[in-house]
Parts: sequence; C-alpha cells; structure tokens
Amino acid sequence: MIRIKARAPTGRAAVLPTVWGAVAVGYKFGCPLAQQDGLGARIVTSAVFFAVGTGLIFHVRRALLQELRLARRAARAAQSVVLRPLPPRLDGLGVAAAQLSADRGASVGGDLYEAVATEHGVRVVMGDVRGHGLAALGTVAALLGSFREAAHDEPGLDRVLARLDRALARHLRERARAEHPAQGTGDPDNPVAEEFVTVLLLEIGRDGELRALNCGHPWPYLLRSTRVEPLTRADPLPPLGPFPLPPEPAVRSCGRLLAGESLVLFTDGAEDARDGRGRFFSLPDALRAVVREQPVSPQTVLRIVFGALLRHTAGRPTDDVAVLVLRNDRGARRNCPKAPDGDTSHSAARAATTTHPQPTTHR
Repeated sequence: MIRIKARAPTGRAAVLPTVWGAVAVGYKFGCPLAQQDGLGARIVTSAVFFAVGTGLIFHVRRALLQELRLARRAARAAQSVVLRPLPPRLDGLGVAAAQLSADRGASVGGDLYEAVATEHGVRVVMGDVRGHGLAALGTVAALLGSFREAAHDEPGLDRVLARLDRALARHLRERARAEHPAQGTGDPDNPVAEEFVTVLLLEIGRDGELRALNCGHPWPYLLRSTRVEPLTRADPLPPLGPFPLPPEPAVRSCGRLLAGESLVLFTDGAEDARDGRGRFFSLPDALRAVVREQPVSPQTVLRIVFGALLRHTAGRPTDDVAVLVLRNDRGARRNCPKAPDGDTSHSAARAATTTHPQPTTHR
C-alpha cells in the first residue's frame, strides 16, 4: 500500500508563529495603550490582534500549500515509477500510450497498462481499478508487478490471469489489515472487500495471431485500412475481485493483426466521458477521424483521441482515461522499395526514422 506522509514541522517553520505570538503578548502587557479603556485604544488593540491573526492564517496557509505541493510531487513520482513509459517499438510493433487522470491535483489515476516482449509473443495488459487516487495506485502497483513477472514465466494467458487474481487478493487482504486492523480481513462489510479491477490480457504472436482474456474490460478497437471495428463482441468474464475465476478460463482467439493494422486499447473512462449536456463521448467517431489520416501512427491516434476527448469534456474529465495503441509494423522494412543505389526510398527512410515520443500523463 502506498502512503505519502507529511513532514513534521521544523524549528524554522515555528519561528514566525512564535514571533507573531510574542508581538501580541508584548503589546498586551507591555504597551500602555493596551491598558487604556478608551475607544481609540480599543480600536488600536483590535487592529493589532487582527494583524497578528491574519499573519498567522497566511503562514499556516502557506505551510499547507507547500505540503500539498510536496505530496503532489511525490504522487507524480510514484506513478511514473509504477506506470513506467513504454518503449516506442516492441518486437516489430509500434507502441504509444498515455493517461488522462481525473485526479488533477496529484495526477494519480487507477488505470494500468503494460506491454512486454516475451518468448510467447508480445503480451499486453490493460486494466481499470475501481476509483482513483493513492489507494488505486497501490492496487495498480500490485497488479503490474505481478504481470511483469507472470508474462515471462507462464506459458498461457490463463495462468497469467490466475497470477493477477492471486496478487489482487493478497494486496486487498494486506490493505484491509492496514486500514482496519480491528476488523480482520474477512469482514464482507469492509470497503476493501468491494474493490474490483477490470483486466484485458492480449497476446500477439510473431505471425500476428491475437489471443485474449477479458475480465469485465471494454474490448479494443481494430483499425483496419479505413474501417474501425471492435476486435470481438464476445461477452467478457466478470471483473477480478468480487467473483472467483473459472477453473480453466478459455483463451479467445481473435484473428490476426496484419501488417499496417492497429489495435486501440482503452479504459471505460473514454466511452463514459460526458459533455455539459450529458452526452457520451463517441470513441469510434474519433477513431474514424484518425483513419482518414494516412498513414496511421500510434502517436496520431493518441493526439486525435485525447484532443477530441478534452474538447468534449471541456478539459474536465470525471474519470481516469488510458489509451494504448499497438501497430503492426512487422514486414514494413522488407516491403520498402529499393532505390538504384541500394538505399531505401526517401519516404521509407523517413517513416523508419520517425521519432516516437515517450508516453506521458496528460493533465
């Protein structure tokens, strides 16, 4: 569980309140004017104590704002370590990801994503923890730590999912003990017992074959030429947490990700975002605007989708949003036309050397 503690007040921080207090006491007992009962003396005395009180209030406010800035900085640093940037290329796939946090102060969200290249193929996780803030970040850290190990160790996605389920249960038990030590860990009325996480696991083989396991998460969209379509419409399993997993969850085959095609994974904050009139954001419409721009790069998808989302919500989303884009660039270099001198064409070289910005947290 992640905790951020405020610093204890230092001797330097206590100097100014002591000075203000000494001024007030010295005026009350050392100034002859303070001993008089006239109207003018009372007005001066009231003004002095008002100034002292105002000074103390501003000092306390400044100290609290400084502590808040430090807490926000620590929260951003913690999330940057937990939700680390993805590489721009991964085993022949172009990759880009970004998060838009609803917790604007600390920039801490409950969304999680990761992609790793393994001997079993590129394995990807996209998830959404109930709620946001530091409590959700602790759950994100537990799940991502488990995935990064299980993705390499386990031969099947079903085993990876089982490892995530055990990691979540262990984390929630430890969190319940820390937050409610007198109630134990088995109390169903404990708020921690109501926590859940939606999880989507994907595996992309060397031949582009797609395999997936979905626990309550939105299915990704497939960008194929100028079409935008869901990867599949199958019913997902229940989210992790409140319901036990099936003994042997069936890994679903979802076809192939061909060269030049892209997958757009997202959390439900993207499709649940509303404008001032209560209308939902249409992610498919935003993606159709993407495919009209050719070629479609992962960075282009992020730029257009997040731009449309921020315009729709007037810059104030009410839920965390994460988007992860994977583009199959395998075979692109083999298909590049050769110039007479043996070099690739200018357009192919420019495409191959295009820089990919690192994933960022949008605020």
